[in-house]
Amino acid sequence: MNLLESAEMYLETILILEKKNGNVRAIDIARHMQFSRPTVSQQIKRLAVAGYLELDANKHIYLTSKGRQIAEETYNRHNSLAEIFIWLGVSQQTAFEDACRIEHYISAETFNCLRNHYENDQKNANASNPG
Repeated sequence: MNLLESAEMYLETILILEKKNGNVRAIDIARHMQFSRPTVSQQIKRLAVAGYLELDANKHIYLTSKGRQIAEETYNRHNSLAEIFIWLGVSQQTAFEDACRIEHYISAETFNCLRNHYENDQKNANASNPG
């Protein structure tokens, strides 16, 4: 990934909060991530300057198309990894916690190989159990 882990985490958090609440404010991000409000405000400013998000007059935070693309990729990678880990026998809680850490560092090649192996296994399982 070109972005730092923290930037990806912020963008993913904004996407999650947007899906959950509609509008997103810095205080929502601070509570969700358990960070201080000043820390969140600094990162929000950096991400806005970089073109990943925008703020309206009411201080609601919106992902730009550039920010949304990264947020969705990170979110999907997280969920896919957790699903694969659960398939391997990892508990749900541990799977999601590990996926959160790994999603920022795994190479596209390794991720795609894992996902393809998982999807092929699922297709084979469905083909042998057609009912």
